[in-house]
Amino acid sequence: MIIYIDENDEDTRIDNYLSSLFKDISRSKIQSAIKDGKVLINNVIKKPSYKLKDNDKVEFEEIDTLKIEPQNIPLDIVYEDENMLVVNKPSGMLTHPTANECEGTLVNALLYKYGDNLSDLNGEFRKGIVHRLDRNTSGLLMIAKNNTTHQYLAEQIKNHLITKKYRAILKGNYPKDNETINLLIGRNPKQPHKMSVVSSKGKESTTVLKVLERYKDITYVELTLITGRTHQIRVHMSYKKHPVYNDSLYGAGEGKVKTDEQVLQSYYIRFTKPVTGEIIELEIEPDEKIKKVLKYYRSRK
Repeated sequence: MIIYIDENDEDTRIDNYLSSLFKDISRSKIQSAIKDGKVLINNVIKKPSYKLKDNDKVEFEEIDTLKIEPQNIPLDIVYEDENMLVVNKPSGMLTHPTANECEGTLVNALLYKYGDNLSDLNGEFRKGIVHRLDRNTSGLLMIAKNNTTHQYLAEQIKNHLITKKYRAILKGNYPKDNETINLLIGRNPKQPHKMSVVSSKGKESTTVLKVLERYKDITYVELTLITGRTHQIRVHMSYKKHPVYNDSLYGAGEGKVKTDEQVLQSYYIRFTKPVTGEIIELEIEPDEKIKKVLKYYRSRK
């Protein structure tokens, strides 16, 4: 199996990365496999402590038998042309398979509808996937039907030429109406599945926050991503002591209104269409989690 690393997984130790991806395989077994040459980075044997870089090619021979099967799962397609599409991913769906979850993901659904008509620059696990959303974050995702389009869109993301806006409900009453948050983000050394704000050796991350509505216990906000680091919004909000509502991973706890984890939606995207250069702007309605929480608090205002 071949996996290509993107910038969101940079600076992660190869043993930690594979341990998070293949949870059924012990870390000691993964470390042994790396030392024995069963894991190759860019066709070279590396130490378990090797820190991944953008575009690294990771080959793990023990999982070559895994196959990602197409599944007839409905897709909410918001935009489509001959080279790409934009889907509205529901909360609860993985963007792409892992070694432990190979069914029910967005990639399984894409393979059923488009077959081989998907880019493969990010490997078999991530066919068509240009960027990702966390499992419990809903909203807009761009999908590439070919490698040329994938590369074109990835360059736009890398150069911050794509505008992505999110809706979120935060725990507590956020103190400012507008704020630009600039922080360094890196892997949490004690919990590598999490990210955290770091004082050095992290990646710059910028989020622009705008308050939409305020209530006693929550704040409804719009968040514009200037950069797109892993868990960026969730880390920024947690650091500001106003984590995303019901985000158990980053300290929100469980609010009065129960939802399937974080109340966070990618609702707006603006990008340049491949080939023609046409500007495409897409926006979707608030998802069910946002509506549910707002309904509760609006009724008690």
